Amino acid sequence: MTIERVYNIPLRKGFVDVAAYKKTKRAVRTLQEFLSRHMKQPDMNKVLIGKNLNKELWKHGIKNPPGQIKVVVVKEDNGDVKAELYGFKYEHKKKEQKEEKQESKIEEMVSKVSKKKSASAEAKHEHHEHSHDSSDAIPHEEKHEHSGTQNHEHAKPTVKKAPAKKKSE
Repeated sequence: MTIERVYNIPLRKGFVDVAAYKKTKRAVRTLQEFLSRHMKQPDMNKVLIGKNLNKELWKHGIKNPPGQIKVVVVKEDNGDVKAELYGFKYEHKKKEQKEEKQESKIEEMVSKVSKKKSASAEAKHEHHEHSHDSSDAIPHEEKHEHSGTQNHEHAKPTVKKAPAKKKSE
């Protein structure tokens, strides 16, 4: 048997004495503590907040949460307490949807990594002419040891410019 209730939860007492950069976080925790106490669910991990309620709490940023909020709370048979903003229905993602989302993220990351590797393998080994080098008889490849797939570029020699002379009158 599920229990459904509507609460107007006071949050201000929970975050009034907290640093500004912690206020909304504390308001969320105050909300969870209130629901845990009133719905008789000692396990805080089973108190779930809906996405519309969360958006409403964070609407004005971390420094300015609402002083109170009206919520609809449902306690299910398995002990889960689900809270959502008044006027909205709690929507939860199914485990299958979460797993599909995680799998797509993993595939995306793998494809990015493989693209980077293929781009680096295809990149040609660039070499710059060394006109300042006196040993032109030795080929460039023999001067350096590196693998064929490794890219490297030589530091370009810097030429210092002489300070500009002032014109005398």
